Amino acid sequence: MIPWLIFAVVVVPLVVVAFFLTSRKSAVAMPEINDAETGREFAAAEAFEAEWHKADEERFHKERLP
Repeated sequence: MIPWLIFAVVVVPLVVVAFFLTSRKSAVAMPEINDAETGREFAAAEAFEAEWHKADEERFHKERLP
């Protein structure tokens, strides 16, 4: 019982703090994101997804189900 208590009280908070510091450091190291470019990429991805969904739906209706 005592080893689990030590684990919960010492190791878990250390892991949480390490994760927080690592994510904070990586966020600082990342360059600024161009919002206009990101918006275009998302729009292109959504258009591709819509085309794929339409083609998949057409293919489904053409298939002969048992």
